[in-house]
Amino acid sequence: MRTAVMIALAAISVTPATADTLVDHVDGLQVGRTGKLQHFTGLVIGKDGKVVQLLGASDARPTRIKMRIDGQGHALLPGLIDAHGHVMELGAAALSLDLTDTHSLAELQQRLKAYAAAHLGTGWIQGRGWNQELWPVKNFPTAADLDGIVPSRPVVLRRVDGHALIANSAAMRAAGVTAETTAPSGGLIEQGLFVDNAMTLIESKIAPATKTERNAWLAKALEILRGYGLTATADMGTDPADWAAMRRAGRRGELTTRIMSYGAGIDGAKAISADGPTAWFSRDRLKMEGVKLYADGALGSRGAWLKAPYADKPDTRGLQFHSDADYDALVAEAARRRYQIATHAIGDAANAQVIRSYIGHGASDGDRRWRIEHVQVVAPEDLALIGANHIIASMQPTHQTSDRTMAEARLGPARLAGAYAWHSMIVTGAHLAFGSDYPVESANPFPGIAAAISRQDPRGQPPGGWRPEEKVTLAQALASFTREAAYAGFAEDRLGSLDPGHWADFIMVDRDIASATPIDIAAMKVLETWVAGKKVWASEPVAPAR
Repeated sequence: MRTAVMIALAAISVTPATADTLVDHVDGLQVGRTGKLQHFTGLVIGKDGKVVQLLGASDARPTRIKMRIDGQGHALLPGLIDAHGHVMELGAAALSLDLTDTHSLAELQQRLKAYAAAHLGTGWIQGRGWNQELWPVKNFPTAADLDGIVPSRPVVLRRVDGHALIANSAAMRAAGVTAETTAPSGGLIEQGLFVDNAMTLIESKIAPATKTERNAWLAKALEILRGYGLTATADMGTDPADWAAMRRAGRRGELTTRIMSYGAGIDGAKAISADGPTAWFSRDRLKMEGVKLYADGALGSRGAWLKAPYADKPDTRGLQFHSDADYDALVAEAARRRYQIATHAIGDAANAQVIRSYIGHGASDGDRRWRIEHVQVVAPEDLALIGANHIIASMQPTHQTSDRTMAEARLGPARLAGAYAWHSMIVTGAHLAFGSDYPVESANPFPGIAAAISRQDPRGQPPGGWRPEEKVTLAQALASFTREAAYAGFAEDRLGSLDPGHWADFIMVDRDIASATPIDIAAMKVLETWVAGKKVWASEPVAPAR
C-alpha cells in the first residue's frame, strides 16, 4: 500500500452523503487531465454506474452506501483501452488452429497434422499465427509444405499479421486458382503464398461464417479482452455481419468490453450506417465511429510500400494498394459521409500518401481526428506534418519489440530514424493512441506499456532498449492506453479516465505499476475487471496486498 501523500485531485468535491458503491482501500492511479499521474485511495460510484468522486487518503467516506468493496490495498487503474484490434479475428483465432509461437516449419507441420487428426472431415482447415521470422530458416512456407501433411482437404493458414496466407493445393483447386492465375493489384502470389489483395482469391471461396460461429467468436474475444483488463477497444474493419453479432450481444447485455467500430472499407461502413457515425448503443457499449482503409500491406511479408527498395530484397518496394487518385476518392467520400477515417499505413511511401491526402482534404478543418493506423515507418520530412495537421498516430508498442530485427533487415539503418517513433510523434504535437493489433500481437496491454517505456521485450532485450530515444514516460504510455485511446475514438467525454461523470470502468492488478520495472510491468496480472461499476471478470480469489 502506498504511503506517500496522495496528489490532490482537482475533480474532488464535497463527499456525498450517499452512494451506490464505495471501492475503498485501493492504491489507485490514473493520468489526470494535465498529463500527470494522480493517486487516490477510494472511488465512489453512483447507481448509474458512473464515477461520482475519487477520494484521497484524508477525504471523508460516504456515510450511506449500498455496497462497500474493500480493495485490500491492491493497485487500481482505469480500464485500459486498445486503440487498434480485431475483435472477431481474435475470437476466431482462439477457436481455430493456433500457430502462434511456432519456431520452425516442422513445428507448424506438426500442429497441422495434430489438428487435422482431431478434426476429421472434408471441410476447410483454417489457422493463423505463423511467422517465418521466428524460424531458423526464414523462408515463407509453400503449398508443397502443406500438401505433404494434408493432401486432400483445403488448408488455409494465415500469417500472424493477417497480410499473407499459405494455401495447399486442395485449397487452390477449390478456389479455382491455377498456374495461370494472376495476382490483383496490391497482391502477390508465389508457390501457394497469397499476399494482401491476392488473399481474396482464396478467402472469397470459403463459406461465410454462420451466425452461431460469429456469436461464438465474439463471446471468446470478449472473454479474452476482459481477462486482460481491456474495458474498451477499437475494432478495425468491422463488416456488417460482425456488427450484427455485436448488436445481438449488446441487446443481451453481453458486451463486457465497449467497442468503437470502424467499418471495413467504404462499402462496409455504408452497410452499417450510410449517414455517418452511429449513436452509442447498449449504454455506451457499441458505436460505429468511422471507416477503416488500407494504403499498403505489412513489413514482415514485404507488402509495406516503401519509398526506396527493401534492403533485403532490392527488386521490390512493396505493394501500393491505391493510386493517389483512387485513394483521394476514398478519402473524399468518407469525409462527405462524416466518417472518422482510419487508414492502415506501414511503409514510408504509404504514410506519405495518406498524410498528403488527409491534408488535401482538410484533416485540420474542425475536429475530424483522422487517424493513421500503425505509422510504422515515416520519412523525417513527413513526420512533422502529422501533429501539425491534427492527425492521430495509432501505434502498437509490441510491434516494435516483435519486429526490430526484421525491421533492421527490411529497412537498413538509414530508414530506422522514423521507425516506431513514439516519442517523435508526441514531439510533433500528435495525439498518440496505443493498442496491440490483436490477434497479430497478444491483446495483453501490459507488455505494450512495458515496451513503450523501455523499448525492450518482456525478457529485457535488447539491453538499454532499441533506439531508446523513442521511449515515452509511464504517464504518456498509460495515457495512450486510456485517455488518448478514448480521444482517438471520440469517447473522451465518457471513457479513458475515472473522472466524475465517466463510466466506472476500472481494473485491479497485482502490483503498483508506478514502482514496477518494465519487466515486472510486462508480467502484470489483472485481478478484477469492472465495467459500469459491475464486476465482469475476476481471477482466482484475491489475497490482500502486502
